[in-house]
Amino acid sequence: MKTLFWLRDEVKPGERRTALTPSGAKALIEAGAEIAVEHSETRIFPDQAYADVGCQLVDTHSWVDAPEHAYILGLKELAEENFALKHKHIYFAHAFKGQDEAVQILSRFKEGSGQVLDLEFLRDEEGRRVCAFGYWAGYVGAAIGLSAYVHHTQSKETYPAVESYADRSAYLAVLSEQLKSAQQAPKVLVIGQFGRCGKGAMDLFTDLGLQAQGWDIEETKAGGPFTAINDFDILVNCAYLAEGTPPFLTKESLGESPRLSMISDVSCDPNNPDNPIRIYNQCTKLTKPIIDSIVEGVRVQAVDHLPTVLPKESSEDFAGQLLPHLVDLTKGNDPQGIWARAADYYDSAEQSVLDRK
Repeated sequence: MKTLFWLRDEVKPGERRTALTPSGAKALIEAGAEIAVEHSETRIFPDQAYADVGCQLVDTHSWVDAPEHAYILGLKELAEENFALKHKHIYFAHAFKGQDEAVQILSRFKEGSGQVLDLEFLRDEEGRRVCAFGYWAGYVGAAIGLSAYVHHTQSKETYPAVESYADRSAYLAVLSEQLKSAQQAPKVLVIGQFGRCGKGAMDLFTDLGLQAQGWDIEETKAGGPFTAINDFDILVNCAYLAEGTPPFLTKESLGESPRLSMISDVSCDPNNPDNPIRIYNQCTKLTKPIIDSIVEGVRVQAVDHLPTVLPKESSEDFAGQLLPHLVDLTKGNDPQGIWARAADYYDSAEQSVLDRK
């Protein structure tokens, strides 16, 4: 029986990325896989581009009736429904770090004897992720934070919804025009500068001719909160969320009239007790990316699917990282133990989460 990948349509509003490009689909077919691609009005690559390389086009949300051996391939969360999940799903489940929705999600998989092979937990022998959107999350998060900062220095109006752009150059052109209206260049801090997200954030500022200061493990190892953060106008948090992380800032450390006025929390996980930015409690949406924090005058960006603002570059980058491992799955190989490790992680994490039910 051939390996079957079922590329589902994304249901998250504004999501245009994909885990599999048409060129990647072609490579999988050549490796021996069968691929079904759900019709999508939002995916950055058109349906016909998949059909042209030999994929079968199927109806949106038809994965629920896919053959049980199919791998359901996606990126973001499934629709909020209650039926049991019987397939193996490859996506970002966001259910293994204490999130509020974890029990509801994992209960559905347990009931249907399905499984999550979580994209976040595809790791090599040394525990490093083999595929990630981090660079583009940092790049876009820095862009929105900067844009919102400039906007709010000039206007009391709500910051507008963020659309996706055809490519990076189109987005940079818009940001460059906005920067021209700024009275002075903001002072920017990026925490986690050496990670994927941090590199993307630093590159965004470089592309716009701005110099951001970067902190990483050396600067934060003493533990927060850090009053020096209030020397900056914009904070872009790209730090890896580790258990036991102390807060980088608090309402008290910022004081009554903070200089800091914009936080772009690229690492956003506000419902996690270890989130180091503990002055807000909800993710934001591209339709309303900026919210007020509990500190007067300090606003927060906390969109959890930032790379979809640049869906072409981010999809090509991520899908290119994932593709060799999908080829291994197609051929029944797992030379680095990546898929076995993901399955083991699901089994142990599922039980741990459901035990707390």
